[in-house]
Amino acid sequence: MNKALFEQRVEQHLSSIYDGVDLCMSINALASMLITTMLKDDAVRDPTPHKNRWDQQDIVLIAYGDSIMRHGDKDQAVAVPNEPPLHTLHRFIKSQCAGSINSLHILPFYPYSSDEGFAVMNYVQVNEALGSWDDIRSIAKDVKLMADLVINHCSSRSRWFENFLQGKEPGVSYFKTASLDDDLSKVVRPRTSPLLNTVQTAFGERHVWCTFSPDQVDLDFANPLVLNEFIGIIRHYLDNGVKIFRLDAVAFLWKELNTSCINLAQTHEVIRLLRTLIEHVEPNAIIITETNIPNKENLSYFGNANEAHCIYNFSLPPLLLHTLLSGDSKALKHWMMSMPPAQNGTAYFNFIASHDGIGLRPVEGLLSEDEIGNIVNTVSCFGAKVSMRTANNGTRSPYELNIALFDALQGTHKGVDQWGLKRFICAHAIMFALEGIPGLYIHSLLGTTNDYERFENSQHNRCINRHRWQEAALLDKLADESSHHHHVFNNINTLLAIRKQQDAFHPNATQFTLHLSGALFGFWRQSIDRRQSIFCVYNISDKVQTLLLADLNLIDTEQWFELISGETVNDEHQNIALSPYQALWLSNRQ
Repeated sequence: MNKALFEQRVEQHLSSIYDGVDLCMSINALASMLITTMLKDDAVRDPTPHKNRWDQQDIVLIAYGDSIMRHGDKDQAVAVPNEPPLHTLHRFIKSQCAGSINSLHILPFYPYSSDEGFAVMNYVQVNEALGSWDDIRSIAKDVKLMADLVINHCSSRSRWFENFLQGKEPGVSYFKTASLDDDLSKVVRPRTSPLLNTVQTAFGERHVWCTFSPDQVDLDFANPLVLNEFIGIIRHYLDNGVKIFRLDAVAFLWKELNTSCINLAQTHEVIRLLRTLIEHVEPNAIIITETNIPNKENLSYFGNANEAHCIYNFSLPPLLLHTLLSGDSKALKHWMMSMPPAQNGTAYFNFIASHDGIGLRPVEGLLSEDEIGNIVNTVSCFGAKVSMRTANNGTRSPYELNIALFDALQGTHKGVDQWGLKRFICAHAIMFALEGIPGLYIHSLLGTTNDYERFENSQHNRCINRHRWQEAALLDKLADESSHHHHVFNNINTLLAIRKQQDAFHPNATQFTLHLSGALFGFWRQSIDRRQSIFCVYNISDKVQTLLLADLNLIDTEQWFELISGETVNDEHQNIALSPYQALWLSNRQ
């Protein structure tokens, strides 16, 4: 694409975004400014349309920069490490995960004032407590690096907001404000705190918009200077090795009175603009939208393969939790059959645990209120802290389950049982085989349990699943064959090593849901070149289940192999007994 066509496309995006907005400059001038900010002195590069920028070898580890910390005394608290935690995390990945992990999402590594990094004070600095840009660049040489673009809001202690209070630029016009008389009853948000926070400025009292908390003040993208700031931030991240951009809370980006202020058309157009700008500088860069909303709305962020490259599969964690707690896969199967295959150039980002809790909004319409209530009650018994939200009518409902996944799967609705470890591994065997790119939370890889001490000290529900490991203590656990951490780590790495060798596990390979009897759940994957088929079958119950291979209609002219056990299937019509929570990956290729 020549630069003139590139400029024309950027102008089209901007005309759509700012339709009806009184701008301080022309669309042409704005487009020129944004392009200069993004390109610097680089030439325009041409991305390949509908190109898959991933394959079955891509597995993203999700971690905080200080998830693992090093101290000279392994029994001492990890508050003061003796090396930058980013060094420690990098070493752990190189020494322990080189055969399984090729991508790393480091959660916000910038200076922050609250919310474990998501109230950013300075977007272009690395938190000194974690390390430096040298550390980030070093990590980016060994893995594909994913970073957060916390785009909806910033810290009330940021320079921008301090300038807002003082009436100075940059910042005086960067934040969304409203009047106490405005009708905000339609606004959808995930928190119970007041939407407007009253502050004193050089120009008098102002009421700033705070979707998430008073310390996280929403930016006003109706001001194109805010957009230009973020284009500059994106370019800075690209220059420092970031290739995957997670657009945090992006669904709330554009606000208009008398609307829900979520998923607005301007928000979608901003994402399309960001994609156009980014991929004409770095054609292999990837945008992932973090939109924790009902499934149908989430799917809209693919656009026409011209918006997000990947979307978080937010419905998967609560649906899979429901399936394994209840032994009933009907809802999971119904959802899978309703999901459209991702077009080439787009992919689902699958995860079943993260730094946040397990969101419940994405299963609205997929699970009944009773089914959701059963999940809430069961995991509460397993130690979960339940976060609530307030609906427009003033009612409060569960929004998020905060619990380590290992603890969430320690039993069923009947209570704790002896199958917790196998149930936990089964959950990952399902996730690793599904259409899409797997994202693996570090505390799932390590089998970390609820951190009640961090919760008590912080009184923040999410901290229960944000443990900080002392490196030597962690390595001892991983080496101890009697430790569940050892078994989790080795089982997951084994599954990942198998996954990476299977063409049928390409994120865009064909997927069909199987209809199996009893408490068996399964689906079929076929490689893009149609040479490999894998039947993925799981016992989702605490009882032995029998699989009739005849039900799979295996092609009897081919040899079949069970990839996890390494065994050969000698009779395509035999019956196989699956022990509780056992997984089978039956393939026509080893």
